[in-house]
Amino acid sequence: MVMMGPSGGGVFGGPSATQSSASAGLPFAGVPSEMQDGAERILRGEPEHSDPVFSFERFVSDHTRFNLRALFEKRRAVALWGLVLLAIETVTALLGPVLTQQGIDNGVMQRDRNALYGTVWLFGLIILVNAITSFFRQRWNGRLGEDIMYDVRIKLFSHYQRMGLDWYTSEKSGVLLSRMTSDVEALTLLVNEGFVNLVIQALTISVVTVVLFYYNPLLAILLLALVLPPLVVMTLWFRGVSERGYFEVRDRIASVLADLSENLAGVRVIAALNRRRQNAELHRNVVGAYLDANLYTARAGAIYGPATEGIGIAAQAIVLLTGGWMVIDGSLQLGELTAFVLFVNTFFAPIQQMVQLYNTYQQGQSGLQKIGDILQTEPAITQAPDAPLLPPIEGHIEFKSVTFAYSEGSDVLCDVDLSIEPGETFALVGATGAGKSTIAKLITRFYDPSSGSVTIDGHDLRAVDIDSLRVQLGVVPQEPFLFHGTIRDNIAFARPDATTEEINEAIRGVGLNEVVDQLADGIDTLVHERGVSLSAGERQLLALARAFVARPRVIVLDEATSSLDLRSEAQIERALEHLLEGRTAVLIAHRLATAMKADRVAVVDDGKIIELGTHEELVELGGRYSEMFRTWSSHAESDTSTESSPLSD
Repeated sequence: MVMMGPSGGGVFGGPSATQSSASAGLPFAGVPSEMQDGAERILRGEPEHSDPVFSFERFVSDHTRFNLRALFEKRRAVALWGLVLLAIETVTALLGPVLTQQGIDNGVMQRDRNALYGTVWLFGLIILVNAITSFFRQRWNGRLGEDIMYDVRIKLFSHYQRMGLDWYTSEKSGVLLSRMTSDVEALTLLVNEGFVNLVIQALTISVVTVVLFYYNPLLAILLLALVLPPLVVMTLWFRGVSERGYFEVRDRIASVLADLSENLAGVRVIAALNRRRQNAELHRNVVGAYLDANLYTARAGAIYGPATEGIGIAAQAIVLLTGGWMVIDGSLQLGELTAFVLFVNTFFAPIQQMVQLYNTYQQGQSGLQKIGDILQTEPAITQAPDAPLLPPIEGHIEFKSVTFAYSEGSDVLCDVDLSIEPGETFALVGATGAGKSTIAKLITRFYDPSSGSVTIDGHDLRAVDIDSLRVQLGVVPQEPFLFHGTIRDNIAFARPDATTEEINEAIRGVGLNEVVDQLADGIDTLVHERGVSLSAGERQLLALARAFVARPRVIVLDEATSSLDLRSEAQIERALEHLLEGRTAVLIAHRLATAMKADRVAVVDDGKIIELGTHEELVELGGRYSEMFRTWSSHAESDTSTESSPLSD
């Protein structure tokens, strides 16, 4: 669905594709005149699509198991009407053998042309009713199934958005992708085809069984006595085997997609390190495991299908032999025997189709369970249903005896006490893995402390509405992520209502205006997926502009200038002095040049803050920071002397 602005532009008020083509002087900028009437007719025939209805609470309030019953729960009336149409279609399809029996016994055997003609005309009417009912049933049930799948996709994607970062660190992106693709597709087949056909076949078997007993109880008992015992044994065996097989299939297709996703994301590293052959071999093994799982289920079907078909053919032969003796003895009419044999064939056709239906059912059930397991997973970061909104903040951040561990028994932060004043630029320095980024993640409430509390302006972050917190925070990660769209779209990502002037102001503020001015379409230039068409520095500048246009009260920067050259870094430093004025800024500094410009610096080591003060105070203290500063200064002087010395032969 494309959202249009007041001027007919795109989502963020920019020119649409049609407007861009027209301004560029391209021919047929829009729908050609000779096609306009046809396009309008198509649009008039488009059905109305209601807005999606989905829940996006930060808490899981519905613990109902995700199953087929839950899927149809909100559409019981629609599903019931679909079952009525299904019953009419099934019954009319089963009237064929009855009319055949009437035509033979009352028409052919009695040499009554009128009875024969009447039966044929009734046959034609029944066929017409069956065709019309089937048409409406397929349209009705098809729309019902697609509506259900639409809701499932929205529900699953919304749940992905709700989950915390800890969940994504333990789940492979390819596996999550398979839940949204292959598992949902398997569930779609179950709802649209498998479930409906399963009901048809079950209803057919039930009706045919009753009719067989009506025609001749003795033959019906003989048939069931011959058929049911081996069929029950085979079906129970096939059920267990196929259930195990299709769960394995769903797991292994997830592994295939996970491996594919990882290789696509790391294709540059693979090429650079000449790993193409090895990775292709590894992927071949993953796909081979998926092949083995499919062959396992195929072998089970190859045994079950012919076995049930053989049982059915043998039963028909025995019924024909026994019924033929009864016709010769005069205890059964020829038309009744014909109808009985036709119904026997109708009885076994659904059973023989159960192989494919059961395959579809097992695949759908496996996908249903996999999706259900995801939806039943509660996010680690939750909020109370009545959590109050966080009022506009000044930016006073306080850690009180905070301890945090990503996994049980491995503390990353240990009893941290910290106070950051409103409007203060505060830097965190320390070795890799010391806990700097973890402190930043607790401030933005990507994680909750294991013990202690993190507050802003005295409000415990766990007690306030998460959206009202995040809207007042700005985060610039060390590795910025850009989405497929225009520069305008990416900068206005946190504030879709941002005006063009606000976007241009942010671009000027971070020093990106020279780059944007050189682009043919300016801020409407397309940025490819992950920003691969831009340099690392340009991506970082865009991420900074995105944070600034969001107007946060607190900004967290994870070494935002680490990917920039010296000239761009100087531009950013000047812009930060202006744009961070009046805001609380938390800088994760890997370069001491950044930390030196902060109001205060905290040295983090092994999950604890071991030194705290201004740059000058920490240098005079003679501790860890002073040692880091001396090392940094010696390297800086060495670099400067190297650059100024002449080249040697």
